[in-house]
Amino acid sequence: MDIAKVIAKELEIKVSQVEATVNLIDEGATIPFIARYRKEVTGSLNDEVLRDLYERLNYLRNLEDRKETVIASIKEQEKLTPELEEKIREAMTLVSVEDLYRPYKQKKRTRATIAKEKGLEGLSVIIYSQLTEHPVEEDAKAYLSEEKGVATTEDAIAGALDIIAENISDEAEYRTYIRDITMKEGKLVTTAKDAEAKSVYEMYYDFEEPVSKAAGYRILAINRGEKEKYLSVKIVAPEDRIIGYLQKKIILKENPYTSDLLRTAIEDSYKRLIAGAIEREIRSEISDKAEDGAITVFGKNLTQLLMQPPITGQIVLGWDPAFRTGCKLAVVDETGKVLDTVVVYPTEPQKKIAEAKKIVHNLIKKYNITLISLGNGTASRESEQVIVELLKEIPESVQYIIVNEAGASVYSASKLATEEFPNFDVGQRSAASIARRLQDPLAELVKIDPKSIGVGQYQHDMNQKKLGEALTGVVEDCVNKVGVDLNTASASLLGYVSGISKTIAKNIVDYREEHGRFTNRKQLLKVSKLGPKAFEQCAGFMRIQDGDNPLDATSVHPESYEAASNLLVKLGYTITDITNQGLIGLSVMAKNRARLAADLGLGEVTLDDIIKELEKPARDPRDEMPKPILRTDVLEMEDLSEGMVLKGTVRNVIDFGAFVDIGVHQDGLVHISQITNKKFIKHPLEVVSVGDIVEVKVLSVDLDRKRIQLSMIL
Repeated sequence: MDIAKVIAKELEIKVSQVEATVNLIDEGATIPFIARYRKEVTGSLNDEVLRDLYERLNYLRNLEDRKETVIASIKEQEKLTPELEEKIREAMTLVSVEDLYRPYKQKKRTRATIAKEKGLEGLSVIIYSQLTEHPVEEDAKAYLSEEKGVATTEDAIAGALDIIAENISDEAEYRTYIRDITMKEGKLVTTAKDAEAKSVYEMYYDFEEPVSKAAGYRILAINRGEKEKYLSVKIVAPEDRIIGYLQKKIILKENPYTSDLLRTAIEDSYKRLIAGAIEREIRSEISDKAEDGAITVFGKNLTQLLMQPPITGQIVLGWDPAFRTGCKLAVVDETGKVLDTVVVYPTEPQKKIAEAKKIVHNLIKKYNITLISLGNGTASRESEQVIVELLKEIPESVQYIIVNEAGASVYSASKLATEEFPNFDVGQRSAASIARRLQDPLAELVKIDPKSIGVGQYQHDMNQKKLGEALTGVVEDCVNKVGVDLNTASASLLGYVSGISKTIAKNIVDYREEHGRFTNRKQLLKVSKLGPKAFEQCAGFMRIQDGDNPLDATSVHPESYEAASNLLVKLGYTITDITNQGLIGLSVMAKNRARLAADLGLGEVTLDDIIKELEKPARDPRDEMPKPILRTDVLEMEDLSEGMVLKGTVRNVIDFGAFVDIGVHQDGLVHISQITNKKFIKHPLEVVSVGDIVEVKVLSVDLDRKRIQLSMIL
């Protein structure tokens, strides 16, 4: 197989692009590095295409390895024919390879192997050939053997039919047809194990839909219902068509002595040996597809969450709400340093509201707090009421925002949080994290396992290794798009930088603590275990403010420093103009790009990137994202009425809609049918993303079930 050609066709890119990328990957280059600094080589493939390419490359290489193993095994058995080898080499999936290998696999003892041990293979050939002109019982007499346990002609024929049934089930062509027809025409059917049991799966207690049309989120919900023993699930195949197909393939002419026997073998083969295996394969295939879809959605949601714009230059009060144990508060300065922590008890059972207000007001005055970051967990609603009342009573101008605290408790109990805040309890750590994730969502959220950040669906039911790898890739792409400050970044953040392992990230922090701040990127080569290859991969993503070289504060890679300096000289600037933002309009001055790029020894794409970066050094892509909504007042669900139009923040996007925070603590659902009427959409992500600020209309409010139905069609 020409892997490069296959991938190029699938991803609709050039073969040369695939080959160039594969070479870079094999040389140890990371996806973020290739996406940012090797555009010339790959033809500007973005990180999403590069990750798809990487995944397919691994799959197809594993497929080729498996083919070689299978061919070697069949060859060893001296059963390999040129035709079979060609079929194996042309197979495009692991399932196809396994189908072809099935007849040659070492089997456990089956009814067919036992029949073969009894010497009945010859009789099976007589029946299968359909040439006999007399009753098969006459041929069967020759196979009777007391010693082998074949006492009657019925026993002999039954054994021969077992051999035929297994041979039919081993035929790759038949299995391919049965798999395809079941996928196209089969039905996914679910029933309740106990029709009286109350559960969230009641809509699936008597449910069926074509396998080909089963939505991913329904498949995952059904799988969970089955796992929790509420549902029985089966795939109903078009059995009559399948058996008819097998009969047509196998019974080549009507023979009064063999045709009925073959029909019996065919039915037995399908029902006993093929149907269950095909059902398991299809269940596995549609579940994998559903998981892949859910992982993609999770990844896109996570990207939006991580790329939320930071709220800089404000002193923030982080508020971790709770009932019995009290609300933990942490004051965090503009750099994320914790200035103070305290516990207040404005909620049940203590309900010391006046005392809590006084303490919070004193903190606001003492530290000039301008923003309160309130976690959305238990007692958030009650805490929000207290905050709003206080903000109306005090002269200071303070706003608040409700922050998704998913993962804060996971972080606060982690080893990392213990090292960061050794003298804090879990509540204080959580409050500090809630404040910091507002100031710099990316820097704070990288400390949490991506799977614990609640912006997906059914994430606990998926292949955790696959989910973890995909989400780690998402975090890597986000961190490297933004870049990190080499002198302030935590080991958690550094660990996601291209080419930097967790060990090297810790070594960078240790080096910083021992030798003081980095003043130039080349000092990275002095860090333990950070060699030239890792330096090449990471250097462009590391930023140094006020260092020896102004280019160290930009995303220009050290390999291009000479070209960047020569560019500035050619256009009448010096390198110090980078620091004082004096290069606006550089792109207008840099005319005749092709000639300029040739003079500088660069590709045009790289030159364009350098010019953009010099015009706006270390530009933060998060600045282009929607800013979070800051609040000063509160709404109750009871305040909502049908037709009311509000602004809200998209908190989560799933297959069938989007959940929007409209400031009433209970997120409302915009069903996919209510997202837009301007065009048909297959998925909400075509229109909305996590963090988007949207206008919504209230369709209905169910106070008892705490459900709000919203529409974006105004």
